[in-house]
Amino acid sequence: MVRLGVNIDHIATLREVRHGIEPEPVFAALICQAAGADGIVVHLREDRRHIKERDLFILREIIKTKLNLEMSVTEEIVKIACQVKPDQATLVPEKRQELTTEGGLDVCGNLKRIIQVRERLERNGIGSSLFIDPDKRQIDAAKKSGVKMIELHTGRYANAKGQKQQEAHLKEIKAATGYAAAKGLEVFAGHGLNYYNVTSVARIDGIEELNIGYSIVCRAALVGLDRAVREMKELIEHKR
Repeated sequence: MVRLGVNIDHIATLREVRHGIEPEPVFAALICQAAGADGIVVHLREDRRHIKERDLFILREIIKTKLNLEMSVTEEIVKIACQVKPDQATLVPEKRQELTTEGGLDVCGNLKRIIQVRERLERNGIGSSLFIDPDKRQIDAAKKSGVKMIELHTGRYANAKGQKQQEAHLKEIKAATGYAAAKGLEVFAGHGLNYYNVTSVARIDGIEELNIGYSIVCRAALVGLDRAVREMKELIEHKR
């Protein structure tokens, strides 16, 4: 059964619009957990545009499901991760001006640093995953880095214009999933997935987990967070 990780970054984004104290990401995490989320995902960005260190430390104390920290490989963020000790750290690329993560991590071009970070995280009891494009070269490099998990970037599929383009990108994800699984890697996927495009990805043999945030938070503004999580969970479990 495909697991669902819910990214709550944009609950914190709402809080930061007015630099206030609500909505509280920790409360959101508890609602998601009660609604059936298999994990909670947060991204501590270098610019702290949404999630803060305070959020991380409290989440670590209260979350009973998996806490997955998305993070860059900068020394500052790695040090914080080793203090917080999330269940999983997903290494992602990060640009200051981007609205959201624009693509996968270039593992081929940053292999030495990624290995250093992966080893340091492991010494602190933290499993590492790499957020990469569905590309065989990057999968090979991920395997070489020593990680046991990867998350395939589904942005090109999610942003495709027209059915033909969407099907082509879905085919890429399927091929990459099979290739990575054959190398013994656990395969997750995420980015841009929503209530209209998620089922095709959930049906792919070999994908074990989907990580979704923005779409769920948007849906929650209309129907409530509990219902939004349950509806997404229903879609990926029953693949309808």
